[in-house]
Amino acid sequence: MAPTLTPQLTLSLKPGTAWSDAWERCLAVAPEAFQDDRVLNLWAGSWQSDGRALPATSPVDGSPIAGPPRLDAATAQQAVRACLDDHRVWRHVPLTVRKARVSATLDALAEHRELLALLLVWEIGKPWRLAQADVDRAIDGVRWYVDNVDRMLEGRSPLAGPVSNIASWNYPMSVLVHAMLVQALAGNAVIAKAPTDGGVACLTLASALAVREGIPITLVSGSGGELSEALVRSPEIGCVSFVGGRDTGARIATAVADLGKRHVLEQEGLNTWGIWNYSDWSALTAVIPKLFDYGKQRCTAYPRFVVQRSLFADFLAAYLPAVRSIRLGHPLAVEQPGDPLPELDFGPLINAAKAKELADHVAEAISRGAVPLHEGSLSDGLFLPGQDTSAYLPPVTLLNPPPSSPLHHAEPFGPVDTIVLVDTEAELLAAMNASNGALVATLSTDDPATYARLSPQIRAFKVGHGKPRSRGDREELFGGFGHSWRGAFVGGELLVRAVTDGPPGERPPGNFPDYHLMP
Repeated sequence: MAPTLTPQLTLSLKPGTAWSDAWERCLAVAPEAFQDDRVLNLWAGSWQSDGRALPATSPVDGSPIAGPPRLDAATAQQAVRACLDDHRVWRHVPLTVRKARVSATLDALAEHRELLALLLVWEIGKPWRLAQADVDRAIDGVRWYVDNVDRMLEGRSPLAGPVSNIASWNYPMSVLVHAMLVQALAGNAVIAKAPTDGGVACLTLASALAVREGIPITLVSGSGGELSEALVRSPEIGCVSFVGGRDTGARIATAVADLGKRHVLEQEGLNTWGIWNYSDWSALTAVIPKLFDYGKQRCTAYPRFVVQRSLFADFLAAYLPAVRSIRLGHPLAVEQPGDPLPELDFGPLINAAKAKELADHVAEAISRGAVPLHEGSLSDGLFLPGQDTSAYLPPVTLLNPPPSSPLHHAEPFGPVDTIVLVDTEAELLAAMNASNGALVATLSTDDPATYARLSPQIRAFKVGHGKPRSRGDREELFGGFGHSWRGAFVGGELLVRAVTDGPPGERPPGNFPDYHLMP
């Protein structure tokens, strides 16, 4: 059971979980990749001490942690050329050998599961439960590919060049490491840019364990602007895989279109939850806290509810008790040394700047007419005495954000829900499609025929019936409609097809300007 969240508790850091403890364990497990107080870049088959190490702080409490060692553009280009050399060798390694090496990597990741999770807590603020889940999803997901990849690769071959990965900071293991290992399993060398905002130590440890088993991984740090020429436009690159925002994604999309390069560009969208002729309010109450996992810092989070006006009172009666139960705080705070780590819905946002930006958006929306229905308080959170809480933002719910507010049309990527009221089905669909494409959506309605009629008109890749949809694991496919996705879809067999060549003239299923297929 989680400790009771009351301000009267005298809390302290659970023994053995300090950043210094995690760092010492990294130095012991992978001394080749961690040097004194900094992480190293990995290219040309070895760990390099080049790059300017930037200072960094943990979102958990503002304390110093290891920052990314940023390379310059010229060195990044050298790393890409070396990765191509690795690729030319690896693509000819027999599949049986590739499977054995990836399996050995997964065993090593499982052995160091708790350390990887602890690094995620400190670097990106994940509560312990969600940090462990991120590691487990990576391991379990790639094991599924090891078991099933033979049939997926029939008649297919690795790309002509390595796969370049540029991903956001929020899921280093279950998205980025998972993708890298599957790409390697399919016969490609892989290069990845460590996210600037967090996760570099976790990725470094995972990469060190993989390289020991002979997996051809290149891991570099640097600003997107400086490294994009090498990681996106280099002729050596066979495919670009990107996870992030629409602005950066649009620039990458322009570059890969000009070059005719294989690409997978997963971008943000305003995922919505519609309520229409609905009555199962207890089911909605049960799911609301789960939607706040990791403070809604997920590409498949639901920050917008579109509610039939006549059901608004019933919706609030179901929603408000659930949102008031949300638990947040320091992910490693305990009352007694032997207590388990707390069961929290979320901890900090990725940094104090993001928390302030989002708080400013909320204040601005309210000043322009949005109605605050719920505003949580940090005083109800689980914190150490005197700790820095500048990266924390309690849940907020606003009714009718004004069209001038970013909260009206863009994904907040934080614990802010907005509610829009509608009177007709046409208004419902228009409000649910406000961002011109999304990754997921849900429609809660009692009538299966209404769901069957309306759901195809919702511009999301996956539409749930009264239940949330997720990115998915193993055989489940994933993609996006409209501006939320560009290029090849992934998940299941499509992830392998996205990073391999098939019959002449084949283009993998995806969201392309002149070609679209919903698998």
